Amino acid sequence: MKKSRSGIDRLWVVATAMLTALMSTAAVASDDEDRPGDRLEGRAGNEQAQIRRGFEIAPVPLDFSGKSRGLVGLGSYIVNTTGCNDCHTHPSYAVGGDPFMGQREQINTLTYLAGGRKFGPFVSANLTPDMHGKPAGLTREEFIQTLRTGHNPHDPKGEILQVMPWPVFGKKIDRDLEAIYEYLRAIPSRQMPTPSP
Repeated sequence: MKKSRSGIDRLWVVATAMLTALMSTAAVASDDEDRPGDRLEGRAGNEQAQIRRGFEIAPVPLDFSGKSRGLVGLGSYIVNTTGCNDCHTHPSYAVGGDPFMGQREQINTLTYLAGGRKFGPFVSANLTPDMHGKPAGLTREEFIQTLRTGHNPHDPKGEILQVMPWPVFGKKIDRDLEAIYEYLRAIPSRQMPTPSP
């Protein structure tokens, strides 16, 4: 009986230690992510790797002032690995940097995410920050609402974004959409080029 009780006590200690470790990891991972200059330590390994990769592949200089570095890096990873450049940068690649032509990839940084690509009657939006620092002229809440519903609140009622894959982006968790927004806040503002196919 004594051995059995001792085994239960050890099991209880191990279970308590594991639960404490899991809770502290979750607390660190969900720590206030919106602080400027926050650190990568304590985040889930996969997200840390995404943030680091996001910094590696960002094609333009980033402005971190007043922004969460972690969210900017995660947003860069999402934006630069999901094809946003293909529609919102026109032309997508710099002269001599088109990977589809067998050239070493070089993103067109002069019009990066400034929109201007025509899809029939539709033109891709300029996603860079406006004069107030708002990507596409949208607040964080408006941006997330647009990606969830397909309706830009600045457009006439009932108008739904065409061509833009908002039904896909709308399925992302809030943190991903907030990261995309934070990254777009950090990129340089650009003028939309003359729209063309």
